[in-house]
Amino acid sequence: MWRLSRCRTLYSKLVIFLIVTFLCKSGVVVNVLDQITLFMVSLVANLFSAFSGGGAGLIQLPVLIFMGLPFAIALATHKVASVALGIGATVRHLREQPLERRLALYILSFGLPGVIIGANIILDVPERAAEVALGILTAGLGVYSWLNPGLGQQPHAAHRDRNGQIIGGLVLFAIGALNGSLTSGTGLFVTLWLVRWYGLEYRRAIAYTLILVGVFWNATGAVTLGLLAEIRWSWLPALLLGSLLGGYLGAHLAIKSGNRWIKRAFEVVTLLVGAKLILG
Repeated sequence: MWRLSRCRTLYSKLVIFLIVTFLCKSGVVVNVLDQITLFMVSLVANLFSAFSGGGAGLIQLPVLIFMGLPFAIALATHKVASVALGIGATVRHLREQPLERRLALYILSFGLPGVIIGANIILDVPERAAEVALGILTAGLGVYSWLNPGLGQQPHAAHRDRNGQIIGGLVLFAIGALNGSLTSGTGLFVTLWLVRWYGLEYRRAIAYTLILVGVFWNATGAVTLGLLAEIRWSWLPALLLGSLLGGYLGAHLAIKSGNRWIKRAFEVVTLLVGAKLILG
């Protein structure tokens, strides 16, 4: 009886071993582990991004490259996934207060052409030089915010005249070009620009960034890059789910935390993104 029981145990272990070996050889186990990894990375990256106003590419894009994707494919895949970040954040932010239609259309009208141009020129730009330059600028955002304690704490309308709108629009166009080419941290530029130039508080500026940049700018960049480079569609389910949940949870934390904590998170994320871009 004991021998029969032992034989059954050995037989069961052999069957399990053969099944696991088959799944590993066929790639099923690896694919499941990849999807879990992608989901967790996307969830964490987009949660912090939705809370601080940008920076999901700091974690998500390097992980996609580390897992074997070439830069152009990783960038296009990340762009598609980032749209879900904007959708998740939109669902939460619009429950609080709708966007000002005129300002929203203004941001889109100047930013979207920049996104298309940036996505078309990225393959012709030396990647490393562009990353270092963007890293220095991004870190500068955090330093600037830190040196101005009252920045973005109370709303006040500013630069709403014609000259102010033209200058503001040209800067948004330039940020859009960066967004279409180098994805890491460009949402942070929009957040600080809305705070500094237009007088929005941090919480309100993040709502505009996540909805307009997260959905419309990133969708435009994703379509443009999708026409120029391949998208890894098999990785998108986990990335989209993580982005959607992360965007919603991060937006919820931002709404509940207040401008002081958002400002601190913004400064930390900009410095981390800047350092990552500079160091490579």
